[in-house]
Amino acid sequence: MMKIWQKSYDQGIPLEINPAEYGSINEVLEVGFSKFKNHPAFHNMGTTLSYAEIDVLSQKFASYLQNDLHMQKGDRVALMMPNILQYPIALFGILRAGMVAVNVNPLYTPRELEHQLKDAGVKAIVIFANSGSVLEKIIANTPVKTVIVTQIGDMLKFPKNYIVNFVIKNVKKMVPAYHLPNVLDFKTCLESGKASAFKKPVVKLEDIAFLQYTGGTTGVAKGAILTHGNIVANMVQARAWIKNFITDGKEIIITPLPLYHIFSLTANCFVFSSIGALNILITNPRDIPGFIKELNKWKFTAITGVNTLFNGLLNNEEFKKVDFSSMKLTLGGGMAVQKVVAERWKQVTGRPLVEAYGLTETSPAACINPMTIKEYNGFIGLPICSTDVEIKDDNSKTVALGEIGEICIKGPQVMKGYWNRPDETANVMTADGFFKTGDLGFMTELGYVKIVDRKKDMILVSGFNVYPNELEDVISSHPKVLEAAAIGVPDEKSGEAVKIFVVKKDESLTSEELMKYCRENLTSYKIPKTIEFRKDLPKTNVGKILRKDLRTEVLAKEVKD
Repeated sequence: MMKIWQKSYDQGIPLEINPAEYGSINEVLEVGFSKFKNHPAFHNMGTTLSYAEIDVLSQKFASYLQNDLHMQKGDRVALMMPNILQYPIALFGILRAGMVAVNVNPLYTPRELEHQLKDAGVKAIVIFANSGSVLEKIIANTPVKTVIVTQIGDMLKFPKNYIVNFVIKNVKKMVPAYHLPNVLDFKTCLESGKASAFKKPVVKLEDIAFLQYTGGTTGVAKGAILTHGNIVANMVQARAWIKNFITDGKEIIITPLPLYHIFSLTANCFVFSSIGALNILITNPRDIPGFIKELNKWKFTAITGVNTLFNGLLNNEEFKKVDFSSMKLTLGGGMAVQKVVAERWKQVTGRPLVEAYGLTETSPAACINPMTIKEYNGFIGLPICSTDVEIKDDNSKTVALGEIGEICIKGPQVMKGYWNRPDETANVMTADGFFKTGDLGFMTELGYVKIVDRKKDMILVSGFNVYPNELEDVISSHPKVLEAAAIGVPDEKSGEAVKIFVVKKDESLTSEELMKYCRENLTSYKIPKTIEFRKDLPKTNVGKILRKDLRTEVLAKEVKD
């Protein structure tokens, strides 16, 4: 049956793509390495590596994993680092060796890191030195046998590599002391890798490429199984969507979102690498003045980001002085794009901010607005090529156009399930093969999708999922806490912020003491912005805490104020 939104597609955008256009992610990479070998591929802190150099370096790393570490196809290797040149080298090496990449947020606490390494069965980890002390605390409880450490400046040109590493470690004191036995040095591994022949494995579309962790609907971090086929399909889908606005080998894309995040991973690292673009890696996008200084160095043609990032740039006067004459595309995802931000972006840059929608479980792109839109429209876009989006009720029946229900997605980019969690997988997949997103929305007769609310209690802070169950478990483990409830409240900077309600077990407990405990056990974006102490919490007759009542109370108070 012809899709209802066909007439909304721009001329030249196909309804369907060939999800098997390439045999694996590795094939996409190798085609790019050959076609664009003399083109710049990745730039960071003044150093640029060409596609030919990335090809050689990633092959050396793949060889090291195979020959020196004797790892096998399918083994899991974790990556824990920000946007630095070592990331694409290590990532491509892992994939080319037929192994599975497990992306880890470098800001994780020991508790969070331990869970992910154990759950994924990680055998080796590539970690930047700043996080070494975190790994030290829990490595004995994990299956990790090999630790490869790199300093931020390791791949930079001399003498900047030594200067950067010295300043970060000795001047800024950003590398806490740690002791890890038998640590390997990343650059030494690359040197060792060239001594042995790389054995190209047979990698197929059905082979696992990533265990990409997400909280899902329960709050327990789960590994979404993303195959080579999932990522290849999403690359081809996204490329078909933007093909009329890009030129192979001519694009420069700004990459401020961390590559360990699925949005940046697929859109920037894979899609734009497949067309021979230059990725400008921003290591610390929170340093807005430094970020803008980097923007001024380039005639960039594309930038991706989340609403809070765009808002931060717009609130700096220097951003208005940036040359936007070459910019063709701004893509916003990870969280809702706010109307005021989109309108200000258009006013300052002269280009629209195009909103897209996806999830870790969909590799991630599912809906994107047409590249031809001129103004913000409040929708997350149209279903992309070879993707079916249906709005279903609680019985998995499709509702009428315009009616609100759960947004469900079906396509070649949808994950194969959650790692070692068949019950959780069954909970999110319908009998007819749709993934239930947990987001409530509706579809117009032209196929545009709009999110109106979230079905579950998930809190979205600057594009990152925060789950109340996890927060409540951590906070309730404090010896002076009796009960706790976490909700999301509106926040101008991050979209939402975490607010917790706490019933004390010990009256001596203070907000400062509890906040310190949160910082020790939670990643920064999960830390509550506000704490409110109460004598009791609203509950059902069976004792379940009613978060929705707390949310209603907070919103009512805001309206009154």
